[in-house]
Amino acid sequence: MSYLEYTVKTTPTGLRKILYLNWPLVILLTAVAGVGFLMLYSVAGGSFRPWLEPQMKRYALGLSVMLVVAMVPIWFWRNMAVLAYGVSLVLLIAVEFFGTVGMGAQRWIDLGFMRLQPSELMKITLVMMLATYYDWLPMSRVSRPLWVLAPVGLILLPVALVLRQPDLGTSILLLAAGGMLMFVAGVHWAYFAVVVALGISLIAAVFQSRGTDWQMLADYQYRRIDTFLDPSSDPLGAGYHITQSKIALGSGGWTGRGFMQGTQSRLNFLPEKHTDFIFTTLAEEFGFIGGISLLGLYTLILVFCIATALSNRDRFSSLLTLGVAVTFFLFFAVNMSMVMGLAPVVGVPLPLVSYGGSAMLVLMIAFGLVQSAHIHKPR
Repeated sequence: MSYLEYTVKTTPTGLRKILYLNWPLVILLTAVAGVGFLMLYSVAGGSFRPWLEPQMKRYALGLSVMLVVAMVPIWFWRNMAVLAYGVSLVLLIAVEFFGTVGMGAQRWIDLGFMRLQPSELMKITLVMMLATYYDWLPMSRVSRPLWVLAPVGLILLPVALVLRQPDLGTSILLLAAGGMLMFVAGVHWAYFAVVVALGISLIAAVFQSRGTDWQMLADYQYRRIDTFLDPSSDPLGAGYHITQSKIALGSGGWTGRGFMQGTQSRLNFLPEKHTDFIFTTLAEEFGFIGGISLLGLYTLILVFCIATALSNRDRFSSLLTLGVAVTFFLFFAVNMSMVMGLAPVVGVPLPLVSYGGSAMLVLMIAFGLVQSAHIHKPR
């Protein structure tokens, strides 16, 4: 009996799929979303509007979509990977011509009932595409130069389109997630050493190009770098966000000021308190204990994803699950580093906690794929 025949014969059907769901993962995702609901209620001054009610509806929709995706056999999603990646590319190109401008960037497509951010969709479809590629490619060819160039192209094409929006944060996430998936797929470490060397050279070139005709970043992106290096250089301008964020983090202490008692958020000193900087609201109100508790929930989600990947004998399912775990890790690691002043402010939301539709929906689809891989693995 072939592996495919064995997989088909051992695939659960009907109600058994519900029983085979990774229920601890569902509970953890809901717990993290619950933390977000609590914080959105707080920053709105004890009101369900304007942020909590829409966010709860979005999570209910996302949870439903996750369950639907989970019920579909994983081989179907493997066959859809190329199409999904292609559609994401087309949508990124469409942003160039029909995109909606917001906060100085052109990143969204207005669908009427919601604003879709195609770069969010690309985060998961890129993982699907790379997992499919390495599932198809024999292990003996993984590190050969010709076969390394193909996934590099698959990564750099959407990165270039997202940079044009401009969206440096998402570009970095796509690049990092793609590179890490190539590494876990078995690409030789020497390639990554070359990339690191080129990256250092690129960083040097970025600083050298400032103020020249061939300037490589926008002025506001350079200001973010300056702010990262020395926030006190412009405390009321470019450094305002991170300065207020550090004040909120420090004022929380070990146990926090108490629910809805954070002065930085309640008195509107903290910008973007419901989106990118919502973690600082949590840390101010619940202190170090609240922040480390959320980090613990995130870590448990990663543990369950990695355990699912290691227990699955299907290469596509394992790589896809690891890719989702890597992307999820980069989301919260970059956001937390950003608000603590350990990384430049690049506009990355805190997963399942920050207010937003596209990011939450895409993330729930991604975890639906993880659940599909878990449900339909041979037993």
